[in-house]
Amino acid sequence: MKLTTKAVFTHLAVLLFFIAASVIYFYPVIQGKGIFQSDIAQYKGMAQEREIYKESTGEESYWTNSAFGGMPTYQLGANYPHDYVKKLDRLIRFLPRPADYLFLYFIGFYILMLCLKVDYRLAILGSLAFGFSTYYIIILGVGHNAKAHAIAYLPMLLGGILLAFRRKYIAGFLLTAVAMALEVSANHYQMTYYFMLLVLLVGLVYFIYAIKNKKLMAYAKAIGVLVLAVILGIATNTTSLLATKEYAEWSTRGKSELSINPDGSAKEAATGLDKEYITQYSYGIAESLNLLVPRLYGGSNSEDLGKSSKAYDFLTAQGLSVSKALEFTEGLPLYWGQQPIVAGPAYIGAVVFFLAILALFLIKQKHKWWLLGGVILSLLLSWGKNFSVLTDFMIDYFPLYNKFRAVSSIQIVLELCMPILAVLGLKSLFKKNIEKKAKLNALRNAVFICFGLLIGLFLLKGTFSFEGLSDGTYRQYFGEELMQMIQRDRETVFTQDVFRSFFLLLASATVLFLFIREKLNQNVAIVGLGLIILIDLVGVDKRYVNQDDFVSQRQINRPFTASELDKAIQQDKSVFRVFDPQEGLNGARTSYFHKSIGGYHAAKPQKMQNLFDFHLYANNVEVLNMLNVKYIVQQDEEGRSYPALNPDVNGPAWFVDTIEPVASADEAILGLKDLNTRKKALVESTDNKQLVKTNFALDSTAQIVVKDYRPNFISYQSENKNEGFAVFSEMFYANGWKASIDGKPASIYKVNYALRGLLIPPGNHKIVFEFEPDVVQLGSTISLIGNIVLALLLVSGLFLLFNRKKDKIQE
Repeated sequence: MKLTTKAVFTHLAVLLFFIAASVIYFYPVIQGKGIFQSDIAQYKGMAQEREIYKESTGEESYWTNSAFGGMPTYQLGANYPHDYVKKLDRLIRFLPRPADYLFLYFIGFYILMLCLKVDYRLAILGSLAFGFSTYYIIILGVGHNAKAHAIAYLPMLLGGILLAFRRKYIAGFLLTAVAMALEVSANHYQMTYYFMLLVLLVGLVYFIYAIKNKKLMAYAKAIGVLVLAVILGIATNTTSLLATKEYAEWSTRGKSELSINPDGSAKEAATGLDKEYITQYSYGIAESLNLLVPRLYGGSNSEDLGKSSKAYDFLTAQGLSVSKALEFTEGLPLYWGQQPIVAGPAYIGAVVFFLAILALFLIKQKHKWWLLGGVILSLLLSWGKNFSVLTDFMIDYFPLYNKFRAVSSIQIVLELCMPILAVLGLKSLFKKNIEKKAKLNALRNAVFICFGLLIGLFLLKGTFSFEGLSDGTYRQYFGEELMQMIQRDRETVFTQDVFRSFFLLLASATVLFLFIREKLNQNVAIVGLGLIILIDLVGVDKRYVNQDDFVSQRQINRPFTASELDKAIQQDKSVFRVFDPQEGLNGARTSYFHKSIGGYHAAKPQKMQNLFDFHLYANNVEVLNMLNVKYIVQQDEEGRSYPALNPDVNGPAWFVDTIEPVASADEAILGLKDLNTRKKALVESTDNKQLVKTNFALDSTAQIVVKDYRPNFISYQSENKNEGFAVFSEMFYANGWKASIDGKPASIYKVNYALRGLLIPPGNHKIVFEFEPDVVQLGSTISLIGNIVLALLLVSGLFLLFNRKKDKIQE
C-alpha cells in the first residue's frame, strides 16, 4: 500500500481499532484491575529485594541474596545502562497490561500483512485471528509475559525479512534491525530460536527460487542486508545477551560440573538440559488436532462445566450440597493427554485452520512452501518424545536445541504460519483473475479435508480411552464412580466441540461459496468471516481468560501477604536465611519476605540444585548450617506453620581450623555428606593450587561480624590473632564478585562446593565483597554504539525512502 494521505488515515484508524479491541477484550483494565498471573507473582517474589533496593537507593543491583542463596538479577528484571530499546518497547506498549500485549499481537501481524502487500481489510482479519489465537491468550492468563512479548514481535521481524527478499533492501534492513532489537529485548530466546528455524526454511525456499530464476545476486544482497540488520539488532542488546550467556553457564542450563548422580551412578555427559526434561511437555500426535477442535483432549487440567457436568449430577445425587458440587466442577481435570499440566489447548480456530487448508489449493507463489514447511516442521518437533527420531536428532546435533525445555512451545511457529496462510488464501480467492471453477475446486477440497477430519474424529470417538495421567490419584481420593463421571464429561466436551467446529466450518464455507457464486460482495464476505472467527476464537479464549481472572492492582503489586510466621521472623534483624521445605526449589513466596535458599526460576543456579539433590532432600542439616539457614518453616500438629530455630547455624561467616583439598567438584559435593562445616572446609585444589596451608590455629576470641549487608555489597569486620581461613555463607560466583581486605584485592576461593572463602592475615581487618560485573560494563559500551548506529541508519534510511517516494509522485 502506497503511503498516501488516505493510507495514513486508514492505518491510523486501524491502529485505533486495535487499541479499542485490546481494551474491550480485557475491559477490567479500564477499572484499574489486572490479571493475577501466577508466574508473575513468583517473579515478583524473586525480584522483591532488587525492587526495594532500587526504590530506596536509586541504584540498580545485579545480585540478589533473597533467592537460591544468592544469584544474579540478569533474569529478574535488571535494567542496564544505555538500554534504549527497552524504552522504545515501553513506548509501544502504552496500554495497561495485558491489553498491551494483545495490542502488540495485532499491530505486529498487521505490519507483516502490509509487507506481504495484503489489503488492509484482510490484514485486520488476519491480525484478529493471530491475536486471539487461544494459546496466545492463555499465556497472558498464566503470566508467561516474556513469551508473549517475544511472540508479538515475530511477525514484524518476519515482515522485515520478507521485504529484503523482495529487494526492498532499505525498508527490509530498517524493519528487520528494529524488530530484531525489540525481539531480543523481549528476553525469551526460546521463542526467538524457534522462529529462526522458520527463517531457515524461508531462506532455503528463496534460495531455490533464486537458482531457478537466476537471481542469486539479488538473493546474496538480501542475505547480506539481513545479516547486518540482525547483528545490529543484537548489538543494541549486548549487555542482556552477554549477561544471560554468563548466567546460563552457571545455571542448570549449562554444562554440569558433576560426573555423578545423587545415587552415585555415572552422570550422562551433556551440555544442555536432560532429554526427559526437554520432552516432558510433548504433544500427542492425535492431540495436535486440538488445533481444529479445542477440547479434543479435554482442554485443560481445570475446566468449569458447572451444573452441566455428569460429575455434578453424581455428586448431588450422593447428597453433596449444590455449592460444594459446583465448587468441585469449577475445576474438573478434563485434560487427558500425556502432558503434566495444561492450562488450555493450542487452538488456532476451526475457521483459520479451514482457511489455511484452502490456501494450499490457491496459493501458487513461493510463500506456500515455506509456510507449509514451517507448519509441518513445528508440528513434528512439538511431538517431542512421541516422535523421538527427529527430536533426538535435534537435541544431539542441532546447535542450542538442547538448551530449551517444553518442546510443545515450538507450535508458536505453526500458530504464526497458519493465519498467514489463511489470509494469503483469501487474498487469492478474492482475485478476479482466478477462475471461478478453480476457486470452487479449492473450496471443495478444503471442505472434504476438514469435514473429513471432523467426521473421522466423531466416528472414532469410541476408540479413545479418555484416561488421563492423574486419574489414578483421583480414583484414590474420590473413588471409581466419580472418575467414570469425569471421563464421561471428557467424552461430552469432545463431542460438543467437534460439532462446534463443524458448524463454524459450515458457516465459513457457506460465506465463501456465496462469494464465489457472486451472491455476496467482498466486503460482506470479509466482515462475515471476521465475525465467525471472532465468535470462534473469543468464545474459546473466554473459557480460560476472562473477567473472573482480574483482581485489584494492589493485589498484583503485592502478590503475597505477610503471615504471622513472616512477621515473627522479621523481628530478627540479624543476617540469616529461611528455608520452607514445602516450597523447596519451586516457590518464591519466602523470597518475597526473607533471604531464602529456595526460589522459582526456569534456570536455577546449578550449585543450589545439586545441593538439594545430593543433601537437602536427604535432610543433611550441616548443609543448612553452612548456608546460614537460621529458621526452618515447620508445621505443628494442627497444621499451623511456625519458624523452627536452627540452633547449630554457622552464621554469615566463620573461621575453620582445617582445609581439606579435593580434586574435583564430585569430591567436593560428596565430601559434604559427613563434613563438620563449622571446623573444616573443602577447597577444590584444581582451582586453588596457590593455597598450600591446610591447618590453622583457632583463636577462641576470633570472629567475623557483618557490618553492612546489601545485595551487591557486603562488609565484615574480622578479629583474629592468627592467620585464618574464613568461610562465608554466600554463593560462589566467579564473574563479578571482587573481595578486598583493608582495601587490597584478595583472592576468593571456592569452598564447600558452593560457597566463598578468604585467607585472612592476623589482626583486625575490614573485609569487603562487591559485585561489579565486567559483563555489564563491556555490554553497555557495545549497546551504546549499537544504538547510535541504529538511530543514524534509521534516520538516514527513512530520509532516503521518503525522498524516493516523493520523486515517484513528482514523476
